Parts: sequence; C-alpha cells; structure tokens
Amino acid sequence: QVHLVESGGGLVQAGGSLRLSCAASERTFNTYSMAWFRQAPGKEREFVAVISRSGRTTIYADSVKGRFTISTDNAKNTMYLQMNGLKPEDTAVYYCAGNTGIVLHRVSHEYDYWGQGTQVTVSS
Repeated sequence: QVHLVESGGGLVQAGGSLRLSCAASERTFNTYSMAWFRQAPGKEREFVAVISRSGRTTIYADSVKGRFTISTDNAKNTMYLQMNGLKPEDTAVYYCAGNTGIVLHRVSHEYDYWGQGTQVTVSS
C-alpha cells in the first residue's frame, strides 16, 4: 500500500506563494495518476489538479488555472503543487491522492490513496 505524506502548508498573505510537497513511500508516479484536492471548512472536498503517469498531461480546476502548477519528481518520489498569487479563497486543507488507473479523474471517490493533508491559510 502506498503511503502519501504532504508538507509545505502554512500561513501566507494574499498574493504570496507556497509550494506543497507529497512524498510517496515507494516508486509511484510512473504507475499512478496523482492529484491534489482541497477542503475548506464546511465545504466538500474539491479537485485542484491532476497529473498523468508520464507527467506530460495536467488538468487544473478553473479556479486555480494559471496560478498553480502540479509536477512530479520521480527520482525523489515526490509530487509538488506550486501555488502563486494565492487568494483568501484558497484557504483549505490540501490533500494529495493517487489512482492506479490511467484516466485523469477530477472526483475524489476515484482515488485509492490519500495523504493526511496540510493546512494552507491565506490572509487578506
């Protein structure tokens, strides 16, 4: 079973940047499609971005397109989410997730493995 551990969250002012990391317990990213989701208080978990096994295909939620970048480093078994131009509405717990299929899903129930989450808070 793959274990995923997120890090890099914190408190940042609006307009600032953060880079989240998701470390996997084993060589993962060439066999799993990987995604980031987030969940704000009182809201459902929502899709942020997904990257294919090859790393060549990425899909973003409209709300983060042009500001966030998803990437993987297979040598380090780590996935990243570079977040620029942060807004208060980006405040949430961010989760990384893995899926053993090849379809790049945008719904949380399609993902088999989850990290514990990392808090991102953006102040106005």
